[in-house]
Amino acid sequence: MFDFSILTNWIHSTLLGFMPEWLAVTAECVLIGVVLLLVYALLALFYIYFERKVCAAFQCRLGPNRVGPFGLLQSFADMFKMLIKELISLNYTDKFLFALAPYLVILASMLAFAVLPWGNGLQVLDFNIGIFFLMAVSSIGVLGILLAGWSSNNKFTLIGALRSGAQMVSYELSIGLSILTMVVFAGTMSVTEIVQAQSNTWFIISGHIPAIIAFIIYLIAGTAETNRGPFDLPEAESELTAGYHTEYSGIHFGFFYLAEYLNLFIVSGVATLLFFGGWMPLHIPGWEGFNTVMDYIPSVIWFIGKAVVISFIIIWFKWTFPRLRIDQMLSLEWKYLLPINLVNLVLMVLIIVYGIHL
Repeated sequence: MFDFSILTNWIHSTLLGFMPEWLAVTAECVLIGVVLLLVYALLALFYIYFERKVCAAFQCRLGPNRVGPFGLLQSFADMFKMLIKELISLNYTDKFLFALAPYLVILASMLAFAVLPWGNGLQVLDFNIGIFFLMAVSSIGVLGILLAGWSSNNKFTLIGALRSGAQMVSYELSIGLSILTMVVFAGTMSVTEIVQAQSNTWFIISGHIPAIIAFIIYLIAGTAETNRGPFDLPEAESELTAGYHTEYSGIHFGFFYLAEYLNLFIVSGVATLLFFGGWMPLHIPGWEGFNTVMDYIPSVIWFIGKAVVISFIIIWFKWTFPRLRIDQMLSLEWKYLLPINLVNLVLMVLIIVYGIHL
């Protein structure tokens, strides 16, 4: 399987050949930023089209089919429309916080986006506490949502923001405990080491029942964390118009819209990293010929493919289950998911201590 660190090291040595080290590092940072923004935008456009087609199939409709072949250019048309729309300035709002909120939401998703291991040697940030960093930066997004709701000076946006705050803070506990369960199993918080530990068998298989329970809880909590149905109370159209971003227009609304879909990919990417081997191919012990064929598939394809499949499951949730009430949503977390998660964490610790894992 191709190691992308060969390519990145070649770029670094090439830049050092005709510029000082500080300038080479600066150029690399700019290049990485441009690539991240480009991938960020393309992924968001893909997910918008993907969800429209999936929900259309569930509802026996065609979905986008006019702009471009099979409607492929519909997302691009919507993007250009959003970019040229006017930024409306409202009276009686906190203008600074109102303008700051969408950038905080984008910042949180961009930082989390950078930690994901896209392929063998293809990772922006790689250090020994990568999982801890990922959990920390992903928590910034709720600040942007709370600021958006409060600074808009609108009762509907405030209700949406408070709902989102309660929901995200609550379900972050289940996400954190599910991640901690797998960190205990892996024995490290390094993203690279977690992926390499799954070179023979993915954790969802070798982690026994606790890994399966952790994955199911992570999937439910991740759906709630991204404010997607049936946990879309913060932006319930039938109750709150558009929730916390009702008063936003143009590119500021676009930031919230992009962040929602990128958070969907990040949740799916973290699930891929922790449970399904990240960019590691599917290996079956004893099937050497099959394993060799799997190794020929590029690592980037493995990672993106797994993440898209998990995203499909989360999208399936939204278009299948009705929206929960706020009391049902919080009861699910505090009365069921959190206790199950705590027991599951203890069970995983016992499995590691007594060495009964694969």
